[in-house]
Amino acid sequence: MAQNIKIAPSILSADFGHLADEVAAVDAAGADYIHIDVMDGHFVPNISFGAPVMKHVRAVSKKIFDVHLMIAPCDPYLKDFADAGADIITIHAEAGPHIHRSLQQIRALGKKAGIALNPATPTDFLDCIIDDVDLILCMTVNPGFGGQSFIPVLDKIADIRKRIDKTGRDIDLEVDGGITPETAKDVIAAGANVLVAGTSVFKDGPEGYAKNIAALRG
Repeated sequence: MAQNIKIAPSILSADFGHLADEVAAVDAAGADYIHIDVMDGHFVPNISFGAPVMKHVRAVSKKIFDVHLMIAPCDPYLKDFADAGADIITIHAEAGPHIHRSLQQIRALGKKAGIALNPATPTDFLDCIIDDVDLILCMTVNPGFGGQSFIPVLDKIADIRKRIDKTGRDIDLEVDGGITPETAKDVIAAGANVLVAGTSVFKDGPEGYAKNIAALRG
């Protein structure tokens, strides 16, 4: 199964002073997706960056830009991130009053739509919207900061995998939070096929990116 695993380095852990160079480096090191964590200081207790920053680094990579919006409300900003070069836009279950409409809006902008479930968000939420998503992001930390410890919600990941398989559709099951070579094995075994990793990819500087990405694939 490991050959089908996609690694999505989170640039939240990159050197912001050389962000374009960092994106180019993880691209060259074997990243499948570039994970863009957008935080608003409201939905989550931190602020990262917005669409203009993402637009500037878009030029240095042709990899899939996997944009995780930890913002509420999300609707007013969907077009901005689509225009800035997002390929996938993932929103949280709690990011607005009409999530079905928000997912439709993402698809109407020509982008893949993702839904993120916080550790305490039940998988039953997927029942009415799973046909409208291309990616399900299971958070294994509470969103807002990098470098947190993994919350072992492996049964939840396995439940999401069963729900995806039942649809017969090709939906990514992405896991984000505390992903290391050790926890990667567990989430892959539970059914994940996309792993978001920040600290464990970027910790050694550019010379270590390829090694660190390979270690996550198992």
